Amino acid sequence: MADNKNNIPPEKVDALYRKLNEEAQASGYNLNPDTAFTRELVESLIVNQARYGYPACPCRLAAGVKEKDLDIICPCDYRDPDIDEHGTCYCGLYVSRAVVQGAKTAGRIPERRLPETERARMARPRTGNGRPALPYLVWRCKVCGYLCARAKPPEVCPICKASKERFEVFLS
Repeated sequence: MADNKNNIPPEKVDALYRKLNEEAQASGYNLNPDTAFTRELVESLIVNQARYGYPACPCRLAAGVKEKDLDIICPCDYRDPDIDEHGTCYCGLYVSRAVVQGAKTAGRIPERRLPETERARMARPRTGNGRPALPYLVWRCKVCGYLCARAKPPEVCPICKASKERFEVFLS
């Protein structure tokens, strides 16, 4: 029986919560220690997965078109800079170690996401700008910054577990 407003079975929320927590810890991240709040965010990720086919950030308005929402698929592109500057990501799912230890309080943070027109302009692949040609493309994970040189991006980032759609050409 579901115990939440979206009628999601608690075992489904538990399973995703455990998965996210294990992945976060394995990658050096921390989920918000407020378990009730974090479970609500996890529930919202499940709702967005069912609604859009991908886990869009629960605190942002998704377009419902994956190509337009790649930057806000959890973990979003803004997670690391938000945690570095503010101790938490925009929605509060991920927090810094200082927040977990109680040395810092997670608060409201400004929106980093640019308007769609600006995102589209900046998403164009970058060229070498006079750099020598490389035998492989260099791909960058837009979530964590991981770089790799290969013909295609990896299926999953070995650092943050973001999908291959979250990689961009860094050097060509």
